[in-house]
Amino acid sequence: MAESKPHDQVPINLTWLIVVIGLIVAGVWMWKRLSLDTQDYIVDQAVPMAAMVLVSALLLFIPISAFRRRRARSMERARLLALFEQATIQEKRLDLAFALLENNEYRIDGLDSAVPALKELFETTLQRALGDKQHRIRGMAASHLGALGDQSVVPLLLKALEDDHAYVRSCAALGLGRLRATDTRERLQVVMEQDWDQTVRSRAREALERMRE
Repeated sequence: MAESKPHDQVPINLTWLIVVIGLIVAGVWMWKRLSLDTQDYIVDQAVPMAAMVLVSALLLFIPISAFRRRRARSMERARLLALFEQATIQEKRLDLAFALLENNEYRIDGLDSAVPALKELFETTLQRALGDKQHRIRGMAASHLGALGDQSVVPLLLKALEDDHAYVRSCAALGLGRLRATDTRERLQVVMEQDWDQTVRSRAREALERMRE
């Protein structure tokens, strides 16, 4: 049955094509049978009015759509925040912490009450998730730690720049860039020029560029 699906779609596409062609032909046929005065009215008034209505609708739709997205993001933030505060298992709290900042577009607006707990969790993860298989968790902790806006984590992120795993080093550079830790420019410059991994060099360059903004 799975193999028959592509064949089943062909008649549907052809049907839509026939319908569209039929509508075009019918429209041309009707247009030719309209009086010249009616045609002039449509061209001079009806079409511009329809265009104005369409533009007005789009202008209304854009802010309404943006408002809905912000509202949905705010509701999701509140949901994730509540789950984070209730969670007791470390792994679950970490997953929720990552999701919380990602949903909030890596800003701390609206997360003031959770920032201390987030900082402690990311710091602990970066310091203790030392196993070879935990490098991704370490890296994510480093990049998210930089989004909290706390300069006191700079030494920890600098140490992460020396991690054996390129992913962790790139995330540490990303975190320093998010933090706009201008005191680390020289170190990032060295990383940008000397690290063997291209992604790490790129992240260091991006961090330096962000600090110039």
